[in-house]
Amino acid sequence: MAAAASDLLTGWCLFGLALLAILIFCWIYVRKYQSRRESEVISTITAIFALAVALITSALLPVDIFLVSYMKNQNGTFKVWADANVSRQIEDTVLYGYYTLYSIILFCVFLWIPFVYFYYEEKEEDDGNTCSQVKTALKYTLGFITICAVLLLIGAFVPLDIPNKKNSTEWEKVKLLFEEFGSSHGLTALSFSISSLTVIGMLAAITYTAYGMSALPLNLIKGTTSASYERLENTEDIEEVEQHLLRIKSKCRDGRPLSSRDRRTLQQLEERLRTLRRRERHLESIEKSWWTKACEAIRPLKIVWGVFFIIVALLFTVSLFLSNLDKALHSAGFDSGFIILGTNLTNPLNMLLPVLQRVFPLDYILITTIVMYFIFTSMAGIRNMGIWFFWTRLYKIRRGKTRPQALLFLCMILLLIVLHTSYMIYSLAPQYVMYGSQKYLVQSNKTVDGQPRNVTLVSKDCDADAPEDQCIVTRTYLFLHKFWFFSAAYYFGNWAFIAVFLIGLIVSCCKGKKSVIEGEVDDDDSDMSDDELSVYYH
Repeated sequence: MAAAASDLLTGWCLFGLALLAILIFCWIYVRKYQSRRESEVISTITAIFALAVALITSALLPVDIFLVSYMKNQNGTFKVWADANVSRQIEDTVLYGYYTLYSIILFCVFLWIPFVYFYYEEKEEDDGNTCSQVKTALKYTLGFITICAVLLLIGAFVPLDIPNKKNSTEWEKVKLLFEEFGSSHGLTALSFSISSLTVIGMLAAITYTAYGMSALPLNLIKGTTSASYERLENTEDIEEVEQHLLRIKSKCRDGRPLSSRDRRTLQQLEERLRTLRRRERHLESIEKSWWTKACEAIRPLKIVWGVFFIIVALLFTVSLFLSNLDKALHSAGFDSGFIILGTNLTNPLNMLLPVLQRVFPLDYILITTIVMYFIFTSMAGIRNMGIWFFWTRLYKIRRGKTRPQALLFLCMILLLIVLHTSYMIYSLAPQYVMYGSQKYLVQSNKTVDGQPRNVTLVSKDCDADAPEDQCIVTRTYLFLHKFWFFSAAYYFGNWAFIAVFLIGLIVSCCKGKKSVIEGEVDDDDSDMSDDELSVYYH
């Protein structure tokens, strides 16, 4: 008992350290990209809090798997302390943890983040009455609250199998609905709402993460162009534009007015010249900075990281492909959400995770690494593509120059993507996410001359054929597969993820080196924004 309590205490201490590391990471991450000139305290705190909640939710997944695995010995028997009451208490603790975190996610997505976004939008338009800004923000946020309420009601009532009594009144039917809702503690409603958000996160992962998994490693391998070389080219462009301007202006030296075509060309050339001069200032700053010299020194290390990341990306893609292929060949079909009982086609990650779990906390570290890898690749995809609404780009994500509204969008997208990682990890290692390293005992009959002899008990990995009282299913799995149609959507989403990754890999291979100031200088930037980048280079 003492050893078990000590190990569990160690596990929770490591979980606490992980929470502290998550908060520090979120603070650095948000502060790195937010605009210094347009920073807003409320939006900054909201972004840090939302991102931290998402990462903490993902950190609960390995804790859930560890707890159900730790209740049993390697020979398939339950440990002495893990009786029915203790097991139930531990499961309830994890379940209530999911309740709390998922409720906070719903609060952030449907109330707090929209309110802060609309409040800041109204503040930019009207710097006057604060009460008026709050009322306007609440008015727009009411639409998100309505959507959340609808999702909760659908999840609470529609899937339930209500007995059909001929003599029951309408009031009795409604009362029965609320009794059923109360008996499940809102699990169905919450699961439906979270699954709806996970589908949105799946679309974001297909758009950004799949492309980022190919763009980030190849950009590290190829590197960026030299700042001195780009500056030389930029100087030549400046001279060319200045000469063209002089030729146009020379036409009106004798007092003749310029034609409308020349005036439009003159305006375009002047805007082009301003952009080139801004590029000149940025390139000069980067060329003289110590950060550039440090990046050049660790260039071999970047190549090594790039090769490692592309290997990991290919490993994920192969594992995801084999898992989806297994579902296509051996699952019960579309009506069951392509849920598969057992594993017929094994994949590398599904074999690796149970092995690592025997040495705590190696599997925890691996899952945390996977989640962080998804975050970095998602951020790389968002940074390269920007935030889009269909074919319209809403915001750009740039280091030290991201507007508060874009920062809120960024963290909401990352929150939804991280929410989807739970199912992504299940797709990569379904057996591990369901049962961890649990085993159960089965009878083995040895026959001699056709007669049964020496009935023995042997341990076997937990699967769908195991007795219900012998293997404990994780709370995560119950949330993931509450509704079959969401599971079917995830299945097709995985195929789309693989396709987008392969397309992004081809595009990234064909593209040349990125500019050393890629995305930092745009035509619509003001000259005042140049000062924001100096924080990182001086």
